Amino acid sequence: MTKIVVIGGTGLIGSKVVARVAEHGNAAIAAALETGVNTVTGEGLAQVLSGAQVVVDVSNSPSFEDKAVLDFFATSTGNLLAAEKTAGVGHHVALSVVGTERLLESGYFRAKMAQEKLIKESGIPYSIVRATQFFEFVKSIADSATDGNTVRLSHALIQPIAADAVAGAVTRTAVGEPINGTIEIAGPDQFGLDELIRTGLSVQGDPREVISDPEARYFGALLEERMLLPSADALNLEPRFEDWLVQTAPHH
Repeated sequence: MTKIVVIGGTGLIGSKVVARVAEHGNAAIAAALETGVNTVTGEGLAQVLSGAQVVVDVSNSPSFEDKAVLDFFATSTGNLLAAEKTAGVGHHVALSVVGTERLLESGYFRAKMAQEKLIKESGIPYSIVRATQFFEFVKSIADSATDGNTVRLSHALIQPIAADAVAGAVTRTAVGEPINGTIEIAGPDQFGLDELIRTGLSVQGDPREVISDPEARYFGALLEERMLLPSADALNLEPRFEDWLVQTAPHH
């Protein structure tokens, strides 16, 4: 039985990974601030990693401000990798984002790039899973682009994915052999970012109006049409956005 520690294990993706790892018959430990593990200060790390074979890092920065996000990923990943070396962990799995290297105008993506570099240079066998944007974040993307009753978003193409599908792919990677490389995962369909959010808000009964604005930024980056799309060899994972919307719609 493999002991798999999930950093960020109480969050949206992490909690799903913990449940799925357990279904595979392995021991899953959720490590997060709530469980007494702080990857930024290092508190609780050595204890939770004791006897672990695999570490899955799906944690995210509490702040998206440029300096804060870089500090978080650099410090957290550095501490984590050092503790893994000490504990003899044999596989580091990290969740990252499709298009990171094309979005370096954004402080968030510069921080994810720094995280990936630390992992690749650590000497610990690793697998990086890069996912596209999650269906679950339609509302928060809209909120960050809202001015009054108007949501301004780029028409750049996006191929979003359900959090469940992300958790499934991360879990399969964690119970498999390290690939010492990167895989990309995405949902089945492409949308304009503005169109995706417009559809999502309308199904959720949100009255805001979504306007297509080529100058609208995404996490601080100006988007070109294909910047957010995965490569041709990405895994395309169900469900489709329409089906997900039906499944998650509030029942009246």
